[in-house]
Amino acid sequence: MTSREGHLVELVDHGGRSLGASSVADAHQPPGQLHRAFSVLLVAPDGRVLLQQRAAVKTRFPLRWANSCCGHPAPGQSLADAANRRLREELGVGPVPLTEVGVHVYRAEDPATGRVEVEYDHVLRGEFTRPEELHPDPAEVADLCWVDPVELAADIDRRPERYAPWLVGVVGRLLHHDGTPTAPAGTVPTDPAGADEASERSGGR
Repeated sequence: MTSREGHLVELVDHGGRSLGASSVADAHQPPGQLHRAFSVLLVAPDGRVLLQQRAAVKTRFPLRWANSCCGHPAPGQSLADAANRRLREELGVGPVPLTEVGVHVYRAEDPATGRVEVEYDHVLRGEFTRPEELHPDPAEVADLCWVDPVELAADIDRRPERYAPWLVGVVGRLLHHDGTPTAPAGTVPTDPAGADEASERSGGR
């Protein structure tokens, strides 16, 4: 078990209200426990988004392409603080200004490892203008690439087995956001409007 598997995550109900805490490892054991998470998409000035290929040692969905950075805030920790911590740890950058663009609630089972994701996922957009400053940690990230989000959404539909199952919802929140902040990054919403459920089927969504 890696050190982060023992960290605490915040258990929540489907409205995002806190119900207590669990370890990362326990929250991802079948059948899974709904908990707060975040997914960051770094966006370049030309509109492309940064994807990372998850390292082979990841306990959930290794070597799948996913958004720029993912993680879990500790109970009581702000989303902005937690997300910038993981950006620094995984990509060597930050702090980055972040805006929450929606919430994606999903469930996905990893067919390779048996772990389960049941997450109340805050989608955070980060404006990023310094690609030369990226220094990914090879223990976290196998590869990086910049892609057009519309082309990415189409490729997820064509080849879902290449991607982490939550990415379709994360990209959807980014593409369908009207530009008005739903909340400052760090605010906990009380209504998961627009949230949906996704399940992993034969390596797909």
